[in-house]
Amino acid sequence: MDNRIKELRKFKKLSQEDLAKACEVSRQTINAIENNKYDPSLTLAFQLAENLEVSVNELFLYQNGRNS
Repeated sequence: MDNRIKELRKFKKLSQEDLAKACEVSRQTINAIENNKYDPSLTLAFQLAENLEVSVNELFLYQNGRNS
């Protein structure tokens, strides 16, 4: 699932470490999510969206297997 975490994090001038601390996860977890190597839990998805001040729908781009 694609996401806009890196883009929004940089816009807010947050480091991966800053966002990780705010969400109570490791920096490596944020890195893995940004690089589409790990899909966060629903709880973490909402924490990320809250800290980046967007909705979950704005943060994660679900394609449903289509090449749109």
